[in-house]
Amino acid sequence: MTASSYSSVYPLDARASGRPIPRVLSIAGSDPSGGAGVQADLKSIAAFGGYGMAAITALTAQNTRGVSAVHVPPAHFLRQQLEAISGDITIDAVKIGMLGDAAVIDEVRGWLEEVSPVVVVLDPVMVATSGDRLLRESAEKALRSLLPLAHLMTPNLPELAMLLGEPEARDWVSALDQGKRLAAEYGNTVLVKGGHLPGPECPDALVNTSGLLSQDVIEVAGPKVATRNSHGTGCSLSSALATVQARTGDWEVSLREVKPWLLGALKASDALHVGQGNGPVNHFHHFQVASKPGAFAAAMWNEAVPELEAIYGLPFIQGLQSGELPERDFNYYLAQDAIYLNGYSRVLARAGALAPTEEEQLFWAKASQQCLEVESELHRNWLSTREASTATGPVTKSYVDHLLATSAAGSYAVVLAAILPCYWLYAEVGQQLHTAYVDAGAPADHAYADWLKTYADEDFAAATRKAINFTDGAAVVASGTERAAMMDAFIQSCRYETAFFDAPRLFAQASFTGAQ
Repeated sequence: MTASSYSSVYPLDARASGRPIPRVLSIAGSDPSGGAGVQADLKSIAAFGGYGMAAITALTAQNTRGVSAVHVPPAHFLRQQLEAISGDITIDAVKIGMLGDAAVIDEVRGWLEEVSPVVVVLDPVMVATSGDRLLRESAEKALRSLLPLAHLMTPNLPELAMLLGEPEARDWVSALDQGKRLAAEYGNTVLVKGGHLPGPECPDALVNTSGLLSQDVIEVAGPKVATRNSHGTGCSLSSALATVQARTGDWEVSLREVKPWLLGALKASDALHVGQGNGPVNHFHHFQVASKPGAFAAAMWNEAVPELEAIYGLPFIQGLQSGELPERDFNYYLAQDAIYLNGYSRVLARAGALAPTEEEQLFWAKASQQCLEVESELHRNWLSTREASTATGPVTKSYVDHLLATSAAGSYAVVLAAILPCYWLYAEVGQQLHTAYVDAGAPADHAYADWLKTYADEDFAAATRKAINFTDGAAVVASGTERAAMMDAFIQSCRYETAFFDAPRLFAQASFTGAQ
């Protein structure tokens, strides 16, 4: 398996992490076929755990084969919709799509100037994917007057060219150049999208020339999906970005979360069987995948891989493998491990108490007991003859606090997800270290030979496999919100595992600095 973003399978539900649910308003046209416009926006917002609202700017008669008619209601009625919403509900983000004519644009601009939403994403819908024009030519000038009020603009390449009054870019370099000039002209961020370019790649780039990003151009690569089902892709992307941005406050973070989800939505679009033309994307593909046995375990492994790679690069692991690790660092690790195992055993016991089956209850209860036995053995056989600090280190405390907090407030499934990295990552690292030791001829003079030999324990490998299966099984029957909380807890524990292996180096540095 290879690493990928968690959001490519399970977009993070804001409720799962204790954050407020983003309240997101879509100001856009209606697509009765459900693939684009406010219908697509509301699906995207829901897919990322937001509460969606909609103010309708235009009514269309369309399906997957094209647009046959457009009706724009009186602009003053749109203003009444907007004022009704903002007069009662706090709006965390606004996505603006199809606007239709100049009168509608003027009303939206006036409302934005009064309300000043924290997040405004403008998808300047001018031409539908089918080629049908959705903005009257007379309204293009009015649309440009709206651009300075947007924090992010998401034009496709034809729309980008139209906004600049230039020919459409034919390559990525030209597209980025146009994006830079549009961003500079209006002082905001532009998302340049490469989906219309030829070739197998579909890059996207955030462009801002006024210093609001970490750099002027932030590119996020991605493959192009071979499908005709791209109806509403721009709507879906922009509304998803608005929702995630309300939570993250960082456009780069938001794009890196949304882009893999959209990639999955395109890949899974054929399963919908909607229409005879350019069909819609599958907004809720992540929920469908989540119900399959093994899918959640695969998603967790994708998140664990980068942490494993980071662990293998740590001086502690490299020194442990070569036998050149300073004894001071190893002693600190052992002492912290004993402290950690004491807290970990309590969390395992909690898992046993929450477990729904006798098999799982017995497994976690036995694991809790073994943790205490290992802790005793560490003190008896290893630490009794070594000098090591017995004070709880900051990483150990943070890791144990995270586990205890999860076990106190989380469900059985979430507790398992928090527990799992200590099994899974430890087993993977241990296996690599032991294999390298054996491949090197199992040198007898290796300073940590006895410790490396313990990693070959097949019982622990078998227990790890059971822990993975129990966690995956809990995810299958969990809700989308609960699965999001599981992944959040798992990722945090993975990061703590990496930090735990690196803690001896930091302790040594602090001790050296304090001694000077």
